[in-house]
Amino acid sequence: MTTSPSRSILSRWPVPARSGSREVPPWSFFVGSAVFHYLGPAFAVLLFARVDVLGVAWLRIASAGAVFALWRRPWRAWSRAPRHERTTVVAWGLVLAVMNACFYLAIDQVPLGTVAAIEFVGPVVLAVVGLRSARNVAALTLAIAGVAALVDVRLAGAPAGFAFAVANAALFGAYVVLGHRISRQRLLGGIEGLAAAMVVAALAITPLGGVQAARIVLDPAALLAGAGVGVCSSVIPYVLDQLAMRRMSRATYSLLVSLLPATATVIGIIVLAQVPTIVEVGGVTLVIAGVAVHRDGAGDTAAREDRGVLVRVQDSTAASSAAQRAVDRQRQGSVGQ
Repeated sequence: MTTSPSRSILSRWPVPARSGSREVPPWSFFVGSAVFHYLGPAFAVLLFARVDVLGVAWLRIASAGAVFALWRRPWRAWSRAPRHERTTVVAWGLVLAVMNACFYLAIDQVPLGTVAAIEFVGPVVLAVVGLRSARNVAALTLAIAGVAALVDVRLAGAPAGFAFAVANAALFGAYVVLGHRISRQRLLGGIEGLAAAMVVAALAITPLGGVQAARIVLDPAALLAGAGVGVCSSVIPYVLDQLAMRRMSRATYSLLVSLLPATATVIGIIVLAQVPTIVEVGGVTLVIAGVAVHRDGAGDTAAREDRGVLVRVQDSTAASSAAQRAVDRQRQGSVGQ
């Protein structure tokens, strides 16, 4: 029995398996990431009085790397992965290491609100690059206006602190680009790629902060706080980011970063009883409006791909039918002779 071309094409076309994560809206993963992102500093408060800045960065990355190594054992996927996937993972690991170091060095010298505002520049650039419609331009404008209202940008602090903040913003943009690429890799992709990158980051940050962190090796409370920072700031948020990136376009994810200040405001109301001002409420409203107006182009791309497959299948079916009719005519001719 001969298999028709249309059937062979359909059998080769990958059908995504249904899973629990696919049934959850992708933006919910990002919101969860934002919540845990702001729980991390609660543990870091215990550390700044006991260890230097780069030591805190090392504790965060090293503890996260240890969790991922025990959980995912990324060396197994590493041994089977092609070279280009390994290269992307190494690049992302280096970005994670330097980005976290720059972030802590920046907030040590510059107000956190200023660092947060500068950090938003990287994703804004990516969102602008990914815009394809006037509707998304309006969404980005609303989001930027909301962040400007939420974040108190003050020109205070040391020049070196601003330099570290700018470097952190550029690296955060690289984090989004490389993280989005890794979320779609075959072997070292998603959480497997994240685990391998975090191990690379732990090795890269050791020469910078390992010596400082060694001073508290006999301090159980500080080590526990460091583990808490790693889990809340690097393990849970980065895993949720991968789940979100896999189902979002890069521009959409970059726009959702504007939710971080809004999420911080909501957490402040619920956890710290910090009642926001009218300006802050307006900022939250603008950010939410921007996210609501934005339209993800990933679904349109998928629809176009599906239509392309259908056209190819129809063409193949038509060609198969024409070939079959030609064979039938030839047989009829032979019978007539």
